[in-house]
Amino acid sequence: MDLTAINKTLRHESPAAIIRWALSVSKRPIATTSFGKTSAVLIHALQKEAPELPLIWVDHGYNLKHTYQYVEQIISRFKPNLQVFTPQVTTERRLAISGGVPVPEDEIAFSRFTKEVKLEPFQRAIQTYQPDVWLTGISRYETDYRKTLDIVSLDHRGLLRVAPFFYWQQKDIEAYLKRHNLPSPTHYFDPTKLSDNAECGLHKAS
Repeated sequence: MDLTAINKTLRHESPAAIIRWALSVSKRPIATTSFGKTSAVLIHALQKEAPELPLIWVDHGYNLKHTYQYVEQIISRFKPNLQVFTPQVTTERRLAISGGVPVPEDEIAFSRFTKEVKLEPFQRAIQTYQPDVWLTGISRYETDYRKTLDIVSLDHRGLLRVAPFFYWQQKDIEAYLKRHNLPSPTHYFDPTKLSDNAECGLHKAS
């Protein structure tokens, strides 16, 4: 598959057209969501093009009340085929044993924590669904690492990753949310990200 040619072809296509392309080359597609501030954009687009598509959510166990309320809003409005994967160790047990979220300065502990609450559950999702295409809501502007990717790219497993909104800017995403009256969580917290422009590990893991 010539990714350079594919990305050139898709560069000026709409997100809907990109989703349709992804579905046309896939037998076992999945999509993922973090239920972050702009997650409703991809979910809304998928409901129009592929409402039965498995939507994978890794609930790391540290989400805020606002996030869970937001999830319920999304479920009520769109009724996605939501598949939830959680860590094997509960938040309460981790708190009792190790004291909860480690400080980022403790790189070994923080890396282990990220694997336990985010990467291992996602790997279980991959093993469960054996996808050949992964639809994601990432955009180029979000992190330095994502600037190195494109609409279509291969992850470290060789899985074809497709980002329909990759070249959209933040203002475009916000306009889409407003235009379609889509909800957004008041607050959002990801314990595996050091800052808003950091990676949680799903896209960068090796």
